[in-house]
Amino acid sequence: MLRLTAAVAVLAVGATLAYAQNLDVIKQRRDVMKSVGKASFANFKMMKGDAPFDLATVQAGLKTFQVETPKLKTLFPDDSKTGGNTGATAKIWEKKADFDAAVDAFVTNAKAVSAAITDEASFKTEYPKVANSCGGCHKEADGFSPRLGDSFKNMQLP
Repeated sequence: MLRLTAAVAVLAVGATLAYAQNLDVIKQRRDVMKSVGKASFANFKMMKGDAPFDLATVQAGLKTFQVETPKLKTLFPDDSKTGGNTGATAKIWEKKADFDAAVDAFVTNAKAVSAAITDEASFKTEYPKVANSCGGCHKEADGFSPRLGDSFKNMQLP
């Protein structure tokens, strides 16, 4: 009986640790997406004319994209498909190479756009290229994650 109790306790501790790892990685990827979302939101406001153009803010946002977004490629282990209020769809795990390619394309676009933006006119011409590449993951249907607007709401961004 003592061995059975010990075995159950070991399994419970192991399951708890696995579950904690699951929630930890989901939190990490949500934190990455929040930082990317905040950077996006500030620049979207400028694109819409709801905030004055500020080159430093634009470039900081693009740098955030370049630094934070690549982290996503490692933040979808098999034990993080559910829990923690994740919005990730099964497609990420089913088509991991496509997901990684979408992340890479977004980062490449952010680098190119960052180099091209020097003033408000170039911002208005170039920034939509990186903004549109958000759609590589955020699609109305059959995306790796919810629509962009829904993702902003889930992250509680304004």
